[in-house]
Amino acid sequence: MPGGGFVDKGQVALFDRTLRLLMGLSLPPRCPVCGVVVGDDHQFCSGCWSAMTFLGPPGCAACNRPFAYDRGPGARCAACIADPPRHAGICAAVAYDDVSRGLALRLKYGRRTGLGETMARHIVRTMPAGVDLLVPVPLHRWRLWSRGFNQALVMALAIARRTGVPVDRHALVRTRATPSLKGLGRKARARAVAGVFAVAPEHGMAVRGKAVGLVDDVYSSGATTDAATRVLLAAGARSVTILCWARVLDAAADD
Repeated sequence: MPGGGFVDKGQVALFDRTLRLLMGLSLPPRCPVCGVVVGDDHQFCSGCWSAMTFLGPPGCAACNRPFAYDRGPGARCAACIADPPRHAGICAAVAYDDVSRGLALRLKYGRRTGLGETMARHIVRTMPAGVDLLVPVPLHRWRLWSRGFNQALVMALAIARRTGVPVDRHALVRTRATPSLKGLGRKARARAVAGVFAVAPEHGMAVRGKAVGLVDDVYSSGATTDAATRVLLAAGARSVTILCWARVLDAAADD
């Protein structure tokens, strides 16, 4: 090369910008829901953005269920007053609806693993300070073999990249396969996942004393995360906060 192998940094930077421009023209960023061309990766188009309900305060002090108005510090929803949860809150980015459901299904069944990054960017917005370990809800090995990946792990790794909070992908294990919970009532779901999780013995010390962020894609009845929370607390976790993309707010919703 000219100058005895010297590389002009300005030329390299110009080449890099040109390459990115050409890639952007040939493969422009698209809305992760509908595919419309947008300005940047992981960005929603205006239509899909406005169709989703992004969650945040005010909400229940125990489960973060949104309130229509601020009821004051420490206010709890009726469900949490009647049956206080074990977890330290449900931090969901959006309400579960047709748009957010479509994104979750494209990740889970469409193998669009890049959508885990899209979801993580919004979950981080709701994630409380103090979480010091991320644990994905695990799949049973049979389902993992058939699907090829665990969507909760994909999301947890994306959250970790944005926050620096470590992930323990092996802390929680599924001891047996379970049928689909779709169509089951709350009590039937709880029975189906009873005893299905365990903390791996060799990871018990990693969990002990930690404020765990339990990562999953959709929170519906809470049966799965309640079962996982129970064993994490029994293993010595200081607290367990549910971190998810979408949360079912309609009690009649079923997924």
